[in-house]
Amino acid sequence: MMIVGLGRDELRAVLAPLELDTPRVFRALWTGLYARGATSIEQLGLGKKVCEKLAGAVSLARPEMVREQVSSDGTRKWLLKLADGNLVETVYIPEEGRGAVCVSSQVGCTMRCSFCHTGTQPLVRNLTAAEIAAQVVLARDRLGDFVGGKRGNLVGSVVLMGMGEPLANFDAVVSAIAVMSDADGLAISRRRITLSTSGLVPQIDRLGSECPVSLAISLHATNDALRNELVPINTRFNLATLIDACRRYPATNARRILFEYVMLDGVNDSDAEARALVKLLAGLHAKVNLIPFNPWPGSRYGTSKPERIEAFARILVEAGYPSPVRTPRGRDIAAACGQLKSDSTRPQKAPRSLHADI
Repeated sequence: MMIVGLGRDELRAVLAPLELDTPRVFRALWTGLYARGATSIEQLGLGKKVCEKLAGAVSLARPEMVREQVSSDGTRKWLLKLADGNLVETVYIPEEGRGAVCVSSQVGCTMRCSFCHTGTQPLVRNLTAAEIAAQVVLARDRLGDFVGGKRGNLVGSVVLMGMGEPLANFDAVVSAIAVMSDADGLAISRRRITLSTSGLVPQIDRLGSECPVSLAISLHATNDALRNELVPINTRFNLATLIDACRRYPATNARRILFEYVMLDGVNDSDAEARALVKLLAGLHAKVNLIPFNPWPGSRYGTSKPERIEAFARILVEAGYPSPVRTPRGRDIAAACGQLKSDSTRPQKAPRSLHADI
């Protein structure tokens, strides 16, 4: 059984039938997996008999990496095969001295956002908490971030912005965040974990009360008619309802709510839209991330011109909202925002026999 990514309770449940649920064995496994990057039972520093018991029952293997692509800007994209054969993509975005891991939470997606490539892949299944957390472990492995038996600094933050809608897989995502943020394990501060949602309002409220990480809202429009087209979940939870949920979300001076706004040429990038956005966000402790649209095969949208994005940003900044323009990363390997997609498909039902009712 693969145990990389398991939480504390799940790991204890694995050890209990082996009669190895002792503080010493548990701590050796936990810190070995998440603080030291152990890849074999022998690296845990346990006795021979304990190692033999563990070796017969558990594996420290990571998800299989089918393909690694490295962009000209240093961004890395990994195609991972899960135990059942399904495929997901994980991205590492380097910055000076450290970087962010963009993890997936589902195989496919149900949100069908019209500008997003992942939205063209129907939902196959949710990832387990272990499969979500294991993506961070694998990233540290690939980057050599477990150095000398200690975790390094290359993975400085995690963004739940990969394939899928994280809040549609709420329980598994929250459990995975617990593994990522555990001080004795991967030790990534919750302030450095950002969850992006298209706007599942009830789950936003749950997240704020149960696991208040940094929140990003995939916004992209300032009126319901356009957002219904771009982000169809808006037909269930409209802009007024979504913004009210944002006002309830616990924010601090160090943690503004991030509003993501993809810049679509001639669709949502006018000065009038910028002024409407200022009005919509009035009173919120917010930051707007302007994202030049990243093209993908079959998309019907174009990318706003740089001068149009600059004019849009100027209106927001003058109103007091920090509005950096996101530099596209990994476009040449289809690793940029909105470009992720795998080849996994939902299994088809067997055709019904013509003689089934005879």
